[in-house]
Amino acid sequence: MSKFQRFTPIQKSSVTVKTGNNVVHVDWKDVENLRKLMSPNGKILGRKRLSTSAREQRMLFMALLPYTSATL
Repeated sequence: MSKFQRFTPIQKSSVTVKTGNNVVHVDWKDVENLRKLMSPNGKILGRKRLSTSAREQRMLFMALLPYTSATL
């Protein structure tokens, strides 16, 4: 086992938000948090690094669709 940690996970709560009736969604208007979840080249960081499920990863992709590389 390596003594160095390869990936430092980002807080899971920053990716999804639960509403009052237990509906999970990604806030697409929160540009600052969405920017933290992307690489400098504009790609979404991997599931291992973000510690998200496949469903949350797809929701994150859908939240980033309204933005282009010029706006982020």
